[in-house]
Formats: sequence, structure tokens, C-alpha cells
Amino acid sequence: MRILNFGSVNIDHVYRVDEFVKPGQTVSSLSLERFCGGKGLNQSIALARAGAKVMHAGKTGSDGDMLRKRLCENGVDISLLGQSSVASGHAVIQVDRSGQNCILLFGGANQDITRDDADRVLSGFGKGDILVLQNEISSLEYIVKTAFQKGMRIALNPSPVEEKLRGLIPFVTWLILNEDEGAALSGCGGGPEAVAESLLGMNASLKVVLTLGKRGVYYKDALAAYTHGIYRVPVVDTTAAGDTFTGYFIACVSRGESVPDALRYASVASSLAVSRRGASDSIPLWAEVKDARLEPV
Repeated sequence: MRILNFGSVNIDHVYRVDEFVKPGQTVSSLSLERFCGGKGLNQSIALARAGAKVMHAGKTGSDGDMLRKRLCENGVDISLLGQSSVASGHAVIQVDRSGQNCILLFGGANQDITRDDADRVLSGFGKGDILVLQNEISSLEYIVKTAFQKGMRIALNPSPVEEKLRGLIPFVTWLILNEDEGAALSGCGGGPEAVAESLLGMNASLKVVLTLGKRGVYYKDALAAYTHGIYRVPVVDTTAAGDTFTGYFIACVSRGESVPDALRYASVASSLAVSRRGASDSIPLWAEVKDARLEPV
């Protein structure tokens, strides 16, 4: 069993501000930092730091050396990471004094992935392998359906959420998403239980992992349901919290951890991540997560 993350890689420009910029307003930022990011890169690093062996596929531009270096430094295999004539994806991120963020994303090379690219990457994978995906690259529908035909197990983090992603749910094994994304894809305005039931109605074998912010996480499949809370930490930057959770959860279940244990480890990891600055820089190592003694909220 192998893990492939076919996902985005971005250069993040992080501006610290007192408050998010409002329409028509010009403000001075308190600082500017540059980080390696993108949901795909963040999740690959989270997978690797959680102890999984992961290959990352996608594309950078000619300006992507720092992205490639970052993945390699964390033990991610980049032999399937291509290069585009288009500039690397990047994000402009505002982080306010409470640690919340808002993000303006430019897809760049992430949107230059073709069906031929997908065929080339997926040619070496087959039944039982795990494919991790987000919604920040082109040819997503083709990748999902091709991987499904090969018997791969697909973990989809449908962010940014779009209504067309509903059509991919029947092909997915793990659907990992936040409460707003769950409501949008399910068309259900109820609580987590109702959202999960609605999503399971589209795919009876689906495993739904619904992150609920300060209320923790709710898991539901055809046989069981579990919840897990969050931990008391100082909130510095929430940028990579969801990606950290996703990477850790998939790493844990891929090596046979029970779902409750996977939820616990992923929750600890994401709590540690929000207590630090940056995107991929904030993701904790497995030893930190395993030995953490955090106070539940």
C-alpha cells in the first residue's frame, strides 16, 4: 500500500494585520513572512511528519525551488512533481490579531495539470493504494475517476468547496471537510449528524470526517459514529490546522490505527499547529504529537 498526494503547492505571502482589510480600505501590515504552503504541500508534510511514506504529484513553476526543497526536507518523494511554464501557485494570507486568517489564492501551475499528466502519475498505482486530493488542482474529476477505476482508495478534502464536487462523492472513501463545506455539499442545513447522513446517502461506503472548529470533530460511516473535542492551546495562526488534521488522520488510519485513535492524534496535531505561525512550518512531528500532554477544552 502506497500513499500518493496529487495536490497543490503554493508560495504563501503572510501579512499580519490588526484586522482584515475591508472593501475600499488601505492599511499597513505589521509584518510580512514567506512560507511554503498550498493544501497539497501542507497535507504531504503532515503525512510525512506523522510517519507515513508519501509521494507528492503536481506542478510548480520555474520559481518553485523552495517548494521542492521543503518537501524533500520533510521526507516527501517528489519524483512525480512536474514543472510548468506557468508561475507557481501562491496565496496572499492575512492573519489578524486573534490568529484567524483570510486567503486570496492564485492557482498558477496547480491549474496546469492535464489528463496526460494524470495518466502518467497514476500509471504506477493500483488497488489498495491511497490517493489524497484537495480542490486546488485542475483535472480533479478525471483524476478521481481514473484512480477509482484502478481500485485506489480516495481521501478527498473538498476545499475550496464547489457544488460540482457532489458528483465525486460516490468515488470517495474518506471525505474530510469542515462544517460549512459539509453543509454546502450535502445541501443539508442541520447539525453534523444530519450533514453526515445526507452525505452517506450519496455513497453508503463513505467515511465522513466533519471538523467543527471549537466543537471538535464528528466521524460517521455506515457502522459507527465518533466524536472528539479540541485542546486548550494559545491560538496564533489557524492557517494549516485543517491540513494538519487531514494528513495525520490519513497517516494514522493507513497504518491500522483505530478511528478513535486517529481522531485523537489528528486533533492533537492540529491543536499544536494553531499554536504556531506559518502553514507547513507549524505542522508538528509525530514524536511531539505522541508525547503531547494537552488539556481538553
